[in-house]
Amino acid sequence: MRTIRNAGFKAIVVNYNPETVSTDYDECDRLYFEELSHERVLDVYEHECASGVIVSVGGQIAQNVSLSLKGSGVRILGTDPEDIDRAEDRHKFSAMLDSIGVDQPAWRELATVDDALEFAEKVAFPVLVRPSFVLSGAAMNVASNASQLKAYLRDATAVSGDKPVVVSKFVTNAKEIEFDAVACGGKILNYAISEHVENAGVHSGDATLVLPAQKLYQETVRRIKKIGQAIAAALKITGPFNVQLMAKANAIKVIECNLRASRTFPFISKTLNANFIVLATKAMLGLPVKPYSISLGDIDYVGVKCAMFSFTRLRGADPVLGVEMASTGEVTHDVLIYEERKEHRGV
Repeated sequence: MRTIRNAGFKAIVVNYNPETVSTDYDECDRLYFEELSHERVLDVYEHECASGVIVSVGGQIAQNVSLSLKGSGVRILGTDPEDIDRAEDRHKFSAMLDSIGVDQPAWRELATVDDALEFAEKVAFPVLVRPSFVLSGAAMNVASNASQLKAYLRDATAVSGDKPVVVSKFVTNAKEIEFDAVACGGKILNYAISEHVENAGVHSGDATLVLPAQKLYQETVRRIKKIGQAIAAALKITGPFNVQLMAKANAIKVIECNLRASRTFPFISKTLNANFIVLATKAMLGLPVKPYSISLGDIDYVGVKCAMFSFTRLRGADPVLGVEMASTGEVTHDVLIYEERKEHRGV
């Protein structure tokens, strides 16, 4: 918000989440407690005579309306909505990864149980089943055999409605890795690579993250940086983005890419003492940008992001983590890795 104000603009926020709107009202010039729909955002845009809209900090819903807003004449700041759509549309994104030589788990959109069973037999169980469009991993499951696949397909179909269900190969014993970055015109300005403590298969919102990554091969890191830059260039990204990847040995596969500030953006900004969202906002506003000077070799601590759960308060809740998000919040802290330093540094 401060970046927008310093650039001579008014900061206007549209937010209808009661849990977060309380932290927005004194951070902006004006707050609209309205739904994030095409019609409401367009109403606010026209009423305020706004010069542009940033959709990269509004989560999945804001991304989904960016293309229709552009079609109504709204100026979307940062990454073009056409490129956002290329990242959000599974077919387009998959084709783009193939075109730049980036690997991904085998997947297919399927409309019948027989087709799903045939695909699962071809790639070998286990497979991940999920609705085409879903938030927080709802109705996502890992099927290890045909009977489980049939049951999970029924659940996913109930959520997905008339849209096909996505079935993809689930890679066991793979490490999950997050690549968060800020780019300008397809060129990365700053990035951070964090690793999940849990193997791939635990929802990223529930996973415990470590930054800087402690148990990655140097070759894995090199390949991830190369993949991140290739994706940024292909999508002509200006602003924040997050890539979720899995690694087994040095075989890297991309799970998905979100052209927005992820839940790890505040975490990496605090841990590295470099405000990634300020840098991203400057890039989206077309202001001069200078990358932060970050030297991981000079960091003598490890940042850890942990999820918070309500299992003990919910009767019958299953405490086993899976692909469907179960956490109610997050807490971050630093754990010093040098024995001679005993104090904890709060983040």
